Amino acid sequence: MIGFVGIGVIFVMVFGGYILAGGKLGIILKSLPFEMMMIGGAAVGAFLISNDMAAVKHTAKDVGKVFKGPKWKHDDYRDLLCLLFELIRLARQNPVAIEEHIEDPENSSIFSKYPKILGDGEAIALICDTMRSASMNYDDPHQVEEVLDKRMEANLNHAQHSSHALQTMADGLPALGIVAAVLGVIKTMASIDQPPEVLGKMIGGALVGTFLGVFLAYGLVGPFASKLKTVLDEDGHFYQLIREVLVANLHNHATNICIEVGRQNTPSHCRPSFSELEEALKEVKSSGAA
Repeated sequence: MIGFVGIGVIFVMVFGGYILAGGKLGIILKSLPFEMMMIGGAAVGAFLISNDMAAVKHTAKDVGKVFKGPKWKHDDYRDLLCLLFELIRLARQNPVAIEEHIEDPENSSIFSKYPKILGDGEAIALICDTMRSASMNYDDPHQVEEVLDKRMEANLNHAQHSSHALQTMADGLPALGIVAAVLGVIKTMASIDQPPEVLGKMIGGALVGTFLGVFLAYGLVGPFASKLKTVLDEDGHFYQLIREVLVANLHNHATNICIEVGRQNTPSHCRPSFSELEEALKEVKSSGAA
């Protein structure tokens, strides 16, 4: 919602200030379709050249995150800690019983309690692969930790490709605006025999290209890229929490300590309180006992 508010503020302040200063929208509106065709079309074409189809689809899908915000909310972090608690507790009580859950999470009675987490393939793969490694009796937990770090770094770099692609487009828009403006000047020079009032309108139309390129770059596309990167970074904390809890488990810390390590590493605005998590874990224990 705040994204739409921001866009509204940009348009109202820029064009409202222009009108209040005595500017006329007529020349902008008349030139806008042609300038947008040149600048926007060139930007889209350059975007398609510099990215493969998978990246194009990924970016188009990710643009919605600018308005929706991070995928993982406060309750999801609490649920993740509860899920990890159940898995770690079962793995220590009955190492054989945990195999059916990590080998077939889709049909697991534990994973099915948390459908949103189950629907995220990377989160499930991260949990199952790491717990599978633990069951293989790795001699060095640091080795697993290093593998996790490299995997998460690669995943984050891949996820952030869409924000990098948008930022590249934003960086190129001012230059494309200059291209459109130069074309407008060329058109004006070809009509140099026209009266001053006609030439003035033509020059004004050419300058719309410069304005539009800069406006789109710093008013819309650049902020979109920045916001998207922020959202992707925040969602990355969810997978970082998985890493922290499972690494603590590899070091044979008590189950409650592993979960508390995860809680402490949860972003402050999503972190469940100690008492809230304690209540949630009590419900997990009672349902497991039943």
